[in-house]
Amino acid sequence: MTNQGISNPPPFSLRLTFEERAGLEQEAGDMSLGAYIRSRLFDASRPAPKRRSKKPVKDHAALAQVLALLGKSHIANNINQLAKAANTGSLPVNIDTERALNDAVRDVANMRRVLLSALNLEDFG
Repeated sequence: MTNQGISNPPPFSLRLTFEERAGLEQEAGDMSLGAYIRSRLFDASRPAPKRRSKKPVKDHAALAQVLALLGKSHIANNINQLAKAANTGSLPVNIDTERALNDAVRDVANMRRVLLSALNLEDFG
């Protein structure tokens, strides 16, 4: 059958084992499986595209832990209050304030580390 003189070839089917398909889907990342297979077949001179995994979270328990800590904290409100006090000159700068700020910095750095690990990301900072 032709469409304005151009014939459309029938689709090509390929049987894969469950493991083969799962491997290809993981390699494809966000690409559709068909697009990924075509890119590997017809553009073999270029390396496979680096794609994000469809499941970027490596450790759901760690992610839940950090989100729970963030939910229990009042970080945003506390930072806003600190900024307001600093801007008005009413923030008492003493050993207790310094200790509390250093504790907060360590807590936020620890949450960042756990989040990066849970999301399977590298720490470049």
